Amino acid sequence: MADDRLVDDAPAEAWSPVYDDDGNIDSDFLTRVAAAITDRDTLFLRPEVGRLHESELADLLVRLTPEARQALVRLMGEEFDYTALTELDEAIRLEIVDAMPNAQIAEAVRELNSDDAVYILEDLDEEDRKEILEQLPFRERIRLRRALEYPEESAGRRMQTEFVAVPPFWTVGQTIDYMREDEDLPERFSQIFVVDPSFKLLGAVDLDRVLRTKRPEKVEEIMHETRHAIPAVMDQEEAAQIFQQYDLLSAAVVDDSERLVGVLTIDDVVDMIQEEAEEDIRRLGGVGDEEISDTVLTAARSRIGWLLINLLTAFLASSVIGLFDATIQQMVALAVLMPIVASMGGNAGTQTMTVTVRALATRDLDIYNSGRIIRREVLVGLLNGVCFAVLVGLVAAVWFDNVGLGEVIGAAMIVNMIAAALAGMLIPLVLHRFGADPAIASGVFVTTVTDVVGFFGFLSFASWWFGLH
Repeated sequence: MADDRLVDDAPAEAWSPVYDDDGNIDSDFLTRVAAAITDRDTLFLRPEVGRLHESELADLLVRLTPEARQALVRLMGEEFDYTALTELDEAIRLEIVDAMPNAQIAEAVRELNSDDAVYILEDLDEEDRKEILEQLPFRERIRLRRALEYPEESAGRRMQTEFVAVPPFWTVGQTIDYMREDEDLPERFSQIFVVDPSFKLLGAVDLDRVLRTKRPEKVEEIMHETRHAIPAVMDQEEAAQIFQQYDLLSAAVVDDSERLVGVLTIDDVVDMIQEEAEEDIRRLGGVGDEEISDTVLTAARSRIGWLLINLLTAFLASSVIGLFDATIQQMVALAVLMPIVASMGGNAGTQTMTVTVRALATRDLDIYNSGRIIRREVLVGLLNGVCFAVLVGLVAAVWFDNVGLGEVIGAAMIVNMIAAALAGMLIPLVLHRFGADPAIASGVFVTTVTDVVGFFGFLSFASWWFGLH
């Protein structure tokens, strides 16, 4: 029988014959795997789990408990596809790797492409990483060390150091023979790079061009300039934007001397785009680098900083209310209606801020079109403000049988919606201008502005209205 304690409830994200109609790992398959792990049934596990794609294996690992994951890796032995570790959250990946001896990790790294190997090694302790690298062949060790020396989230960290490079004087025939005979070439590639004796990048040739050219033709006569070579120190988000802009399948990665050091491929770029998008979403919510597999303490620690800042800004908004305590005492309805103005402004500001932060990330928003976009958002805020002012004003007038109160909250609603639009645009733009990440800090400041303006505007209009009446 399967041990139900071996199975977690985390959902899978893709579909294949091992998934059900809802995109989750098929329960029968999961039950059989759990039973096989309990019974140490390698005759079932190795063929059935071994046939899974790396992403399917990763989804299976997510559904298992930590003990079952480690047992599965041990039972699979050489049949385990370590590429699946690159598909896992960092916490789960480290949990599996930490349970493995360094000699086993070194053996696994030797079977991986360099970009996947770096992805696993970069999260390890320096001492463990050094010990693992020392067990690798000299050539592989040098390649991985060079990639690990580049900054985190740079093109150099994400590049694959296996590539095909030939001199310009080779013929197409020589190049084809080289690709057929050399066993150290990458398994898949779409471009052949052309380099001089110092490995300085001269150009590239697409595979389809090679196949359509006669064997005696020189490579230099059919190569094209690599206009989109990517510096190794370039941020991975900028590299992904280059791929997106020019519809690239692969691109050369060069060092400061324009020497070829690696290649970025579209599959890595897709992962980078998803990673950056998830990072922006988490930062907008104030949860930092938190992942779904993190422990309670890790998740709490990643959130507490921004919650503390939110608390301080809440005190600021409360101090604004304190300035009008006499006005509030005259009409309790003001205390009832205040949260409506602040809440609507906060939601409107968040909408504008989200659009702005994403536009900055994709470079759709810059100094040349920012003025036009700001005017558009102000007009949107004004239009929405008028619509909700009428709606909320009518409700307040009927609810409290006071037309003047409806007019007060309507006017405050218009002011706060315009302020929300301005804050949602200007705060991310200013943060971006001074080099700060707008996805991290914008939310707190936009909420503070809408709360303060909402409370101050509503209570100021109320004080003026009471003064007249």
